[in-house]
Amino acid sequence: MSATRNYINDLKQTGDFLTLSRANEWQLTPSEFMLANGTQVNVHDTGVIEFQPQSASTKDIVLSSAIHGNETAPIEICDQLIKQVLLGQLQLAQRVLFIFGNPQSINIGKRFVTENLNRLFNGHHSVDGIAMNNERHRAKKLEDYVSDFFSRGGVERARCHYDLHTAIRGSKNDKFAVYPFLHGKPWKKSQLQFLLSCGVNTVLMMKSAATTFSYYSSFVHNADSFTVELGQVKPFGENDMSRFAKTRDTLSALISQKEVSYKEFNANDFELFAVHRSINRTAQNFSFPFADDAENFTGFSKGELLATDGDTCYYADVEGEAIIFPNADVALGQRALLTVIPLQLTDNII
Repeated sequence: MSATRNYINDLKQTGDFLTLSRANEWQLTPSEFMLANGTQVNVHDTGVIEFQPQSASTKDIVLSSAIHGNETAPIEICDQLIKQVLLGQLQLAQRVLFIFGNPQSINIGKRFVTENLNRLFNGHHSVDGIAMNNERHRAKKLEDYVSDFFSRGGVERARCHYDLHTAIRGSKNDKFAVYPFLHGKPWKKSQLQFLLSCGVNTVLMMKSAATTFSYYSSFVHNADSFTVELGQVKPFGENDMSRFAKTRDTLSALISQKEVSYKEFNANDFELFAVHRSINRTAQNFSFPFADDAENFTGFSKGELLATDGDTCYYADVEGEAIIFPNADVALGQRALLTVIPLQLTDNII
């Protein structure tokens, strides 16, 4: 109990929830306390902290980062916002749940410890015949925390979840978002306007179910949910945080204002893509013909080689077919590459 009191006092004085989480990689004793401005704070676990404003709110917001521990810019953005709330420098108008997904992977500076956490959501953490590990347990816990957070808010409230990442490699479109498959539900102009305010005008529309954290919140909880890619992976201290000022300021406004005004919707502001196909690694000798520094959204001419998977070769079958998230080192059976093609907005948007 004294240890819990000590970390509560430290949080009130420093606001440094990130360091506390990194010091308790997989588990932290829960606690509750109130800030001087009336904000209720609930520490649910290591890396999981909830804020409830004193005044009535209308939105339930989840902001997650460090699902991959080496993606530092989003961690720094969320760390700054959490500190501002805990130190009373940012007065909240909305309920918000912050998540640092994988503290141990932050500490070792790697994408994950044993298994890619962002391949374990939507129930994929618990599969018959596959042994559990810390990341599988963690995925289940994070689902439960999000479910509890949304359920206590109520179904009539606006729900959103922005899962913040950085890409392994550079991108021709420096910042982009992944809109989870909506199973026929319409895309929302208001969400594209929010993304544009964050400095994100490139959006990839998925066409199938996924194991990602953002898909889980979208599918299970009907939240407006995105995976948001903010530039390229860099170590702590090497991010030019001025490049993320629009993102930070928009997120700050989202959680501290009753309503946020965005630029009027204009389809010409956006560059949209649809998934054309997914290529999985099934053989040990899997390779790409392009350089390791080939950027996301690099386009290929029809007939050009995209990947070699054992004895199988994959060629571009559409002129301008572009690559996203190429990673030849994924585990067997996992996605090694997405390809995308340009998309025009349809009538299925509100």
